[in-house]
Amino acid sequence: MTNMPNPLIALSVGILFLAALAIIFWPDGGLYIRWQQARRMSARVLREDALKYLYTNELEGRPVTLPSLAGEMGISLNQAAKLLEEMTRLGLVEPHDDAYALTDTGREVAVQVLRAHRLWERFLSERTGYSEEEWHARADQAEHLLQPDEVEALAESLGNPRFDPHGDPIPTAKGETPRIPTQPLTQLHPGDLARIVHLEDQPEMVYAQLVAEGLHPGMEVLVIEKTSQRVRFLSRGDEHVLAPVLAANVFVVPIPKEQAETAIKPLGDPLSSLKPGEEAEIVAVSRTMHPAERHRLLDLGVLPGAKVRAEFSSPLGEPVAYFIRDTLIALRDDQADKIFVRRLSSRSGNGKGKAEMALAEGVGNQVIRDRSAAARGRRRVG
Repeated sequence: MTNMPNPLIALSVGILFLAALAIIFWPDGGLYIRWQQARRMSARVLREDALKYLYTNELEGRPVTLPSLAGEMGISLNQAAKLLEEMTRLGLVEPHDDAYALTDTGREVAVQVLRAHRLWERFLSERTGYSEEEWHARADQAEHLLQPDEVEALAESLGNPRFDPHGDPIPTAKGETPRIPTQPLTQLHPGDLARIVHLEDQPEMVYAQLVAEGLHPGMEVLVIEKTSQRVRFLSRGDEHVLAPVLAANVFVVPIPKEQAETAIKPLGDPLSSLKPGEEAEIVAVSRTMHPAERHRLLDLGVLPGAKVRAEFSSPLGEPVAYFIRDTLIALRDDQADKIFVRRLSSRSGNGKGKAEMALAEGVGNQVIRDRSAAARGRRRVG
């Protein structure tokens, strides 16, 4: 006589089988649906990244070829060819000889992705505690998730900024991206004066070194030496030395030579140099301070023109209490180092610092005089 299967076991197996099917194929959140969504999302992200790359190259007048796209995206030539074929079929790009260009539709998508990216970088810099080195990577993720209405709400909450924290222009809601004529720092010559307007945030390793050097948009620089090994320049009393590969990622606009004195003159003494009882006037808060932290200090009254007095330090040396606008504020040394002051009490600043300031000003002024004399000599010869 054949043994009949246990009805309870058969029922249990059937329930488990149905449960497995439900987990895999459930209409809203099944594993199959999630896999399909992730696959579509991955394809869209790849497509949008490619469109953004095409658009940024279009702004700079550089053609995009199959090999250049593959290299930028980190994919094989076959994958890049399939991607370009798909985007051509969707009417986003069109071939031109050996290069590819955006169609009007493709450009519209690219501009919105770029707008979301740069607005999110601005948000990260002003409203969060993430370091500068993290902004680009996190914005790369957010740009594909933000909906158009969320992008516009973000822009409004930030006051519709024109530039991201690296100095790049943010496309407007109408899709307009202003162009700023710049040149890399490596194209300047000794005696040239310029203002940094953009730090290239790729590759990440190079950008991290520029940040560590204390460079930022808005910084005025006076070049005092340029060789095949280095570019040396002054800014606010500090000397900076960059290898050409780093200097090529710093973009500047020339400014009148008459502003040389303000470019190389130190902002002032660091607040951390004050001794208990010394008074000073705040002259500036360094742009190298994290924007979110900088905004908090400004809200607390740490503003140019405000009077400050060093009161006392903790038993461990820091933080130090400072009296600013009738309020005691405790600051760490790394914070106080980035707040510059002009002493009001009788105690003088550090003599060595003054000597270095005078030397920096002398070197900068001598460079300008030598360059002017050379120019006059050329005119006489001509």
